[in-house]
Amino acid sequence: MSTPILEVRDLRVEYTTPAGPAQAVSGVSFDLAPGEFLAIVGESGCGKSTMLFSIAQLLTYPAQTVGGSVKFDGVDLTTLSAEELRQHRWRDISVVMQSAMNALNPTLSIAAQLADACRAHTDWDDEKIARRSAEVLDMVSIDVAHLKSFPFQLSGGMRQRAMIAMALLLEPKLIIMDEPTSALDVVAQRSLMRQVENLRRSLGFAVLFVTHDMSVVSHFSDRLAVMYAGEIVELGATREVFDHPRHPYSNGLMDAFPSIVGEKRELTGIAGNPPSLVNPPGGCLFAPRCHFATDECREFRPELISVEEHAVRCHLVNPRVRS
Repeated sequence: MSTPILEVRDLRVEYTTPAGPAQAVSGVSFDLAPGEFLAIVGESGCGKSTMLFSIAQLLTYPAQTVGGSVKFDGVDLTTLSAEELRQHRWRDISVVMQSAMNALNPTLSIAAQLADACRAHTDWDDEKIARRSAEVLDMVSIDVAHLKSFPFQLSGGMRQRAMIAMALLLEPKLIIMDEPTSALDVVAQRSLMRQVENLRRSLGFAVLFVTHDMSVVSHFSDRLAVMYAGEIVELGATREVFDHPRHPYSNGLMDAFPSIVGEKRELTGIAGNPPSLVNPPGGCLFAPRCHFATDECREFRPELISVEEHAVRCHLVNPRVRS
């Protein structure tokens, strides 16, 4: 791997609750190379979106980053002021939100919203802004005539592509995407993912992509990270994780969605519920739902250990070394 463009180390995020702090993200670490597509998957509530917002420094109360570092091009974003962060946003890092209808301003045309982003981060004149706005819409296969359209006049897929166009305005090195396909049908999902992949390959930006649907990223991401209860439990090349999942939770996710190839099989869910993040159990956080859990799993918290670039947090895969 080349020198990482993003280095996340021991990231920790808590939510303030009446019962005490909830550990939404607990000790997450990973690297992202220039131009790489890293997908983060896991069931709802596992901390995926919270982690993204912490990386982008967009958390608001009651959430707060309480530990760790997020280095982008060698600069720790967690130490920057609001003004210093503004210099990085859109220019170097941009974010595509989960629901474009909520993220886009319903009272402004697409052209006006693109222009607002340009004026906030550049000194471009109106002519250059109009030219660049037309260019990015063309990149995402939206007719330039829709610059005059308002968000409600566009389909769901077009609104998401308009958000991606806005993210591309200043040619960032990293685009963070928070479940951009969740409100789309499967045909629109596939179309949007192909669009993102083609743009990534032609423009060279890196992608950090969060989804709860593993099938969405199966053919597009380079690496796949599986999150559970605020922790990364498995991380490796996408095809390797899909073909040879090593963590019991990853196996459970694989069994929970259908395949269009191979023999028919019954879909199975994962029994039980995620643990309390206010008072998490001792040992492995997945142990209460794991059919293979041992006394060791219930007593000792496993570490994320990498073997041949495939990291797994599981005592069954990486037995604990007894002192």
